[in-house]
Amino acid sequence: MRLADLAQKDFTYTPRGLTLDGPLPPGFHHLEVRRRIGRGDAAYRSASEAVMTFGAQRGCGLRPRATAGRAAPGVDLLSRLLVVPVPCRVVWAVEEADRTGFGYGTLEGHVESGEEGFLVEREGEDVYAVIRAYSVPTHPIARLGGPVTSQLQRLAALGYIAALRRSAS
Repeated sequence: MRLADLAQKDFTYTPRGLTLDGPLPPGFHHLEVRRRIGRGDAAYRSASEAVMTFGAQRGCGLRPRATAGRAAPGVDLLSRLLVVPVPCRVVWAVEEADRTGFGYGTLEGHVESGEEGFLVEREGEDVYAVIRAYSVPTHPIARLGGPVTSQLQRLAALGYIAALRRSAS
């Protein structure tokens, strides 16, 4: 699978966009992890820039290739987990005074079906990273993984947060 191929791929799930504000939909495995990653304006700005330029993914070992250097709706990303392609498309992006981030959804060819959101939030002087996701396994290997698949997703979320924490310091 090539990055250019993703333009022809469809999303594999509905509803879309709920990792930003909505309640996560029933029928999916839910994940929400929120951790403090720093303090102050400089930490917020640095972590915000990292999240919008796919630094969370790069920082935990993925090598995303994207159709643009910055997250925006419609931007396609292709990463690989070992040899398995991970095709996604950005469904929402937000850059506000106290909240910055994006969410991407799975495309045809992904081993799961769902959405993952990456946010940097500021509350007073404290800066937080938030990862929200809803997904179901679609590939037989992912379905066989059961609880292991859920734990791997949680470990990935903690890796994203660690990468954003490094960017905030």
